[in-house]
Amino acid sequence: MTSAAAERTAPAHRTPPEQSTREAYRDLLAALLPDDEQLVCLDSDTGLFNGVDFGSAAERYINLGIAEQNLMGVAAALGREGRVPFVNTMAAFASSRAVEAVKLDIALNDLPVRIVATHAGLSAGHLGSTHHCLEDLAVMRLLPNMTVLVPADAAAAREMIRQCADLPGPVYVRLGRHAGPTLPAGTQPPRIGRAQKLRDGRDVVLVAAGPHPVALALDAADDLARSGIAACVLNMHTIKPFDSAALLGAAHGARGVVTVEEHWRAGGLGSLVAETLSGTTNPPRIHRIGVGDHFVSGNGDQQHLLGEAGITKEAVVAAARQFEN
Repeated sequence: MTSAAAERTAPAHRTPPEQSTREAYRDLLAALLPDDEQLVCLDSDTGLFNGVDFGSAAERYINLGIAEQNLMGVAAALGREGRVPFVNTMAAFASSRAVEAVKLDIALNDLPVRIVATHAGLSAGHLGSTHHCLEDLAVMRLLPNMTVLVPADAAAAREMIRQCADLPGPVYVRLGRHAGPTLPAGTQPPRIGRAQKLRDGRDVVLVAAGPHPVALALDAADDLARSGIAACVLNMHTIKPFDSAALLGAAHGARGVVTVEEHWRAGGLGSLVAETLSGTTNPPRIHRIGVGDHFVSGNGDQQHLLGEAGITKEAVVAAARQFEN
């Protein structure tokens, strides 16, 4: 055993979810638009803004219909003219159907377009594999100039939307569909570009992004503590720019690192962590938990599909315990 016993903490209390990250974003944007004439809300007939009263900013809500490539082109034109467009679509369409326009119209020109993508990961599980989005972090983090954000709960979504409103270039914000787990009570608000250390520990490091992966990492840390393993938990809500210093500091001297993500294992958070640690002397062992090299078949709710994909607390605990050998 190490000094794990001294570092154990009681399970963090998490309040019941107040609303989904997409609902938190919707309400905040509706409140921000009337006070800032630069802001424009571009929709792709998502239904998210049905019934929303934008007040004096009503003319700056524009529903372009189900035409995601056009949506990105219009956003780029508005960004070029000094506006700050918030583009609303589903993650599966933002990162695949419309990605050429995102790359050439928005990222290439370094325009201040905020792509807010809902139904990310497996949160649209009821619609089947066509609407799962397990590639967006890999796609978006590769584009130069792009900031990539993954809020872990509704409060974090509100804070990160506020912060990204003033960033100079394009931003991709990954949101879910349903209300999900919350961060522990008393967690400090996130800062773009800075990892959140949610729990201290010297034995293993659990690195997660997104509501369900972060909750699984915290729950796994509680289980590990009961068996004398102290786990550090990092919430990597900013995929790009990535807080390499926080990761390297936490991983130094640790037995290993476990990454947890609602994404294909290739190209996402786990790949990013492996890339970062590979440049160090004697890098720690890494175990990546995410969806394997396959589509998640069938319909089902998010929790069911996460379990089918092996993204569970038990998998995180088992991976961390492997480092004892």
